[in-house]
Amino acid sequence: MRVMRIDTFTGENNDWGKLAEEARRAEALGVDGFAIPEITGDPLLNAAMAAQATERVQVRTGIAVAFPRSPMVLAEQAWSIHRNSGGRFALGLGTQVKAHNERRFSTPWRAPRSRIVEYVEALRAIWRCWELGERLDYQGDHYQFSLMTPEFTPPKSNLPMVPIYLAAVRPRTLESAAAVADGLRLHGFCTGKYYEEVVGPAIERGLASAGRSRSELDVCGGGFIMSGPDEETVMKNREWVRYRVAFYASTPAYRPVMSLHGWDDLADKLLHMTKTGQWQKMAAEVPDDVLDEFCVYTTYDELPAAIEARFGGVSDTIELAFEDDTGPELAQDVVSRIHAIPSGFEAPANHYA
Repeated sequence: MRVMRIDTFTGENNDWGKLAEEARRAEALGVDGFAIPEITGDPLLNAAMAAQATERVQVRTGIAVAFPRSPMVLAEQAWSIHRNSGGRFALGLGTQVKAHNERRFSTPWRAPRSRIVEYVEALRAIWRCWELGERLDYQGDHYQFSLMTPEFTPPKSNLPMVPIYLAAVRPRTLESAAAVADGLRLHGFCTGKYYEEVVGPAIERGLASAGRSRSELDVCGGGFIMSGPDEETVMKNREWVRYRVAFYASTPAYRPVMSLHGWDDLADKLLHMTKTGQWQKMAAEVPDDVLDEFCVYTTYDELPAAIEARFGGVSDTIELAFEDDTGPELAQDVVSRIHAIPSGFEAPANHYA
């Protein structure tokens, strides 16, 4: 039985000097992972900078948008970061939504669920070619790779395969991710009820379809965690979550979460507000009882118990940010108490085996 891991997220700082400082601070606080989103900068470039600046912490993309990138190009980038960090890189991938693929990235949107499965399979086929010397011959409906000459083959890494984490929200995508990924990154916009009635059963179906056990899948996240040294800080951070909940609740892609709770009227109202440009007024429409379903919020001294109550037996890795002025000793104490929470995930020693 493994213990619960802790990832912290960067604010996606594109100043590499500041990003390096942020990564080193995360490592000093004792967390296990440093995750980098794709918002205003390239997560692979930023992950490389963070990995170069640290010695122990795992660096992962959280997430990189898959379809605008060729699996071959991404395989090369991930391989480089993994090799140069001594095996401390994890590749987090997501599909994003149709509008962003088509209108922001000018990327065709088709069969995202089967396509992301092939994406994972193709990456692993490429990496097996490089590490084990297997002939490259991946033939899928969406991706085909059959050419790799010695000139373009990197040296063996002598490291475990890069772990792949997939982000998922809807049941069928959750099933696919559970079947093929090393880790499943749940969205923060996830309630306990949604996990119990939708996410958990989908994970079990996906694992069963692939003949896998729950111990083979690292389940990450699944709610917002807001904390701080005192009540004032906690409540300030809670208001940040209120806006995030309003934003996601207005998005049709996340409507199933709202519908499960009978909050369709609120979702409709928030969607209308986005269309009329009322972004700054949306948070006020989210009542406390709705917010509480998505959020764990308490002071540092009570945080480990609150996390165990909400995420114990559910998530293997939680995502937690510390206030900038949190001292290392206090953070390390909180981390050590969270580490004591059991986890069912057991990472394989070598993904190539």
